[in-house]
Amino acid sequence: MNAHTEPSHWLNEPIAEPIAEPICEPTDVDKAKKIERDAVQRAAYENNKLEKRLCRQVGQAIIDYNMIEEGDRIMVCMSGGKDSYAMLDILLKMQQRAPIKFALVAVNLDQKQPGFPDHILPEYLKNLGVEFHIETQDTYSIVKRNIAEGKTMCSLCSRLRRGILYSVARRLKCNKLALGHHRDDMLQTFFLNMFFGGKLKGMPPKLSSDNGEFMVIRPLANVAEKDLIRWAAHRQFPIIPCTLCGSQQNLQRVQIGNMLRGWEKQYPGRVKSTSLANPDFVAYARAFGAEAWLLDTPEKIEPVLSAALAADTVAVVVVKTSLKYISAFATLKD
Repeated sequence: MNAHTEPSHWLNEPIAEPIAEPICEPTDVDKAKKIERDAVQRAAYENNKLEKRLCRQVGQAIIDYNMIEEGDRIMVCMSGGKDSYAMLDILLKMQQRAPIKFALVAVNLDQKQPGFPDHILPEYLKNLGVEFHIETQDTYSIVKRNIAEGKTMCSLCSRLRRGILYSVARRLKCNKLALGHHRDDMLQTFFLNMFFGGKLKGMPPKLSSDNGEFMVIRPLANVAEKDLIRWAAHRQFPIIPCTLCGSQQNLQRVQIGNMLRGWEKQYPGRVKSTSLANPDFVAYARAFGAEAWLLDTPEKIEPVLSAALAADTVAVVVVKTSLKYISAFATLKD
């Protein structure tokens, strides 16, 4: 076609408008499915964040207090509660990722409480594929026989359990015992001792048994109880209620727990900042009006406390050793 040739007729034909597709409004079913899908994705995201936080906090405690070393054989004490389930769960994850080798043995003490479902933990541990041992000792009858109705059973029950667990650890050739006490437990113990015992004494993340044979570790020292509750619900642990301590609603520990929860609600972050696993524990003790010292050797404890007693003051001593900040010793003169 040259420049003077008329264009073909098809060039002058009008261009047809595209036919618009009909817009379909989402039905109620579609909306419900989207809401459900978004909720599932959001829950998966939050659970992933929670798992990372738990692993990070447990890992930090293990590093800070040198809780686990090459070749350790650790007896993980299982009560059937959310804390011990979560502790075993996280330690198994840490075991897979750790640059060192250590063994885990799950141990449950069946105290012969009436109605105790003794099949739940063995079945769970067997399905998990972890080495475990169930120790049967009738401490329930001893506690009920020696503690009057309405009185706190925790002290005697705890002493009986600890002695039996040390014996089991010896038989199983374990050098360390892992207990499921978390950050809130440790804070509650501190305030229990202060308000009801007249002394400032904490629950250390790591301590040696009296004869030095075993090391007791608390890998959940940095973990908040509310996170353990969420993790237990996510993992659907088969929780076993305790008919001894779980049925005592007027415990002093319950009162302290309510106080801490009230603090956290009114002043968010206070409980976390007051954690006894925090090296700044001396500063917090001083904030309560106590004389406090950070010492480098246990030998310096006695003269400091003696001077405080003579001066009729509250004394707090934190000892910094190779285990880092492991313990607080204190006294309050009547």
